[in-house]
Amino acid sequence: MLDKVEKILIDEEKLRNRIREMGRQITEDYRGKDLIVICILKGAILFTSDLVKEIKLPLSIDFMAVSSYGTSTKSSGVVRILKDLDEEIEGRHVLIVEDIVDSGLTLNYLTENLLSRKPASLKICCCLDKPERRMAPVKVNYVGFNIPDEFVIGYGLDYAEKYRNLPFIGVLSKDAYQE
Repeated sequence: MLDKVEKILIDEEKLRNRIREMGRQITEDYRGKDLIVICILKGAILFTSDLVKEIKLPLSIDFMAVSSYGTSTKSSGVVRILKDLDEEIEGRHVLIVEDIVDSGLTLNYLTENLLSRKPASLKICCCLDKPERRMAPVKVNYVGFNIPDEFVIGYGLDYAEKYRNLPFIGVLSKDAYQE
């Protein structure tokens, strides 16, 4: 599996430290508010799990599954909701937690969808951001790391449903998807 990792972009320690900082900031920003964290499956599951442990407030967690990639390394631009929320968000403070913001097409669609449900507020938190790839306007409120335009895997991010279990963020070797 490691033979498909071209290089490690962000190691475990850097991830832990940044997530701790983000958790402190989110705790400050949401103190006294009814917070619901929405984890975007599958990629954000590891990040969300670690992040909520660092948010020192009562909160609830819900999940959405959306798809715009399939088995490709590029977003198709067509967003499908595969699993919707179980909880109502009207009047609540919503924090979307995403693994990576790339083109912004998925999050733009998701934001519009969730805003139509009348939350008290809606903010976005991502582990990784590729602002140079943005094709749709998305305001990301909490960013773990800005990264270059490379296809990354690990820490929840996959290629064809593999590599999510790597404990770091790595760049996928081009030969892995040119086979």
